[in-house]
Amino acid sequence: MTKVEFVEPDGTVRRIDGREGLTVMETATRSGIAGIEAECGGACSCATCHVVVDPDWFARVGPPGEDERELLAFARHVTPTSRLSCQIRLTGMLDGLRVTVPRSQR
Repeated sequence: MTKVEFVEPDGTVRRIDGREGLTVMETATRSGIAGIEAECGGACSCATCHVVVDPDWFARVGPPGEDERELLAFARHVTPTSRLSCQIRLTGMLDGLRVTVPRSQR
């Protein structure tokens, strides 16, 4: 298991055990994390799974790819450490990852 700490839009912090190989988005939707809409189901064709990766974790997660950057251009509340959670696959290296869900995806 890979633990992920989600800060929901209202400030609630939830620590979830995610399965390696799943994405942060899949972990969030399976766990009922508030604010992750994931309208495209993980196809990287919307930005409704936008999260802000804690700066201490961003180097391990890595920057967004070109397609992801293009989608983030249309997201709200984007920061330098923004990512689409459908593009972050859980590995043991990400155990303890902390992400914040923006207060609005649209």
